[in-house]
Amino acid sequence: MQSYQEMSKEELLKEKEHLEAEYKKFQQRGLKLDMSRGKPSQEQLDLSMGMMDVLSSYSDLACEDGTDCRNYGVLDGIQEAKVLIGDMIECNPENIIIYGNSSLNIMYDTISRSMTHGVMGNTPWCKLDKVKFLCPVPGYDRHFAITEYFGIEMINVPMLPTGPDMDMVEELVSKDEAIKGIWCVPKYSNPQGITYSDETVRRFARLKPAAKDFRIYWDNAYCVHHLYDMDQDHLIEILAECKRAGNPDMVYKFCSTSKISFPGSGLAAIATSANNLEDIKKQLKIQTIGHDKVNQLRHVRFFKDVHGITEHMRKHAASLRPKFEMILDTFDKELKDLGVGSWYSPKGGYFITYETLEGCAKSVVDKAKKAGVVMTPAGAPFPYGKDPKDSVIRISPSYPSLEDLTTATQIFVVCVKLASIEKILGEQQA
Repeated sequence: MQSYQEMSKEELLKEKEHLEAEYKKFQQRGLKLDMSRGKPSQEQLDLSMGMMDVLSSYSDLACEDGTDCRNYGVLDGIQEAKVLIGDMIECNPENIIIYGNSSLNIMYDTISRSMTHGVMGNTPWCKLDKVKFLCPVPGYDRHFAITEYFGIEMINVPMLPTGPDMDMVEELVSKDEAIKGIWCVPKYSNPQGITYSDETVRRFARLKPAAKDFRIYWDNAYCVHHLYDMDQDHLIEILAECKRAGNPDMVYKFCSTSKISFPGSGLAAIATSANNLEDIKKQLKIQTIGHDKVNQLRHVRFFKDVHGITEHMRKHAASLRPKFEMILDTFDKELKDLGVGSWYSPKGGYFITYETLEGCAKSVVDKAKKAGVVMTPAGAPFPYGKDPKDSVIRISPSYPSLEDLTTATQIFVVCVKLASIEKILGEQQA
């Protein structure tokens, strides 16, 4: 297939005419397809329905240590749940606090506490002239929404195939004490699906920040979300690396079962050093007497141990894998040789990122919407919703059926081709 860049104006106009006819047919179908957010499908949610049966009015709701899960208490979570989550994220259970259902909630609380009360005795951020955060881009829009909400200045750091540009990270954090943190999705990153290399993780652990209260916000959201049994990415454990490097307090590690059990009623947790835990509990014991221990027990009884989680995630992979493969195969077949963009083929996680020609992302998303396909807004994977190149589009394959997703992908491909031709023709005229 000939690259669009190599085509003559006449060839491009002919191709455009053919694509516009195809696009019009899609528009006439009155479709309503949604690829906008990484929500599990109904098929995936059904995998956890057995969790509703592990407890009943006849169940013994006592923990192994005799704690009655129906009552008050146990601020940091029942031991069985801490062991389950600890095994899942490769951390000592004693370094974990189990919260409610949302890791995003924990991250919000962590930023909020830092603003009002500071980090481990340091000046509260609200009393400082300037607070800054590093944001690997493209990244998770909800991370950026938290820091924007608190008026924190966000600085873009480019993502490389190995993770964030560590030369830039090291230089910035070592010179500017206003930089208080960095957002990270280290495994099967949102939205590209990149896993940080061993060297990247070790360089994170060895950072020498100017700010004593600098923290790495390590959102390990996709730690067990592989697409394949054998071909999996491996991420080395950050807390152990930080301890080894003499920086035991530098990282907050977040996780949840939102895309493992039920997004609305899973378990979320933070893992960090003993010093950080002590600091966090000062707030937590004012905020709550304890989170939902019945739900913690339900998860433990359903999964039993980390092997139960592994087997469960194989079922999730069986649902997701055909969707990812269909999209990537379609891109290879329809777009690979046209010179109209690039994409990364992830081995896990929840997203595929398509990078258009510069200046085309908004056009593609707008065209898709007019043909009945709702996508994540162009610019969303960047702080303030501003993609400097207007080229990154996040694709969420999980929620639609395979049939609907196939149609949506066909529409997306037509929109990419049309937007690319329009850009190239515009450049030729200019």
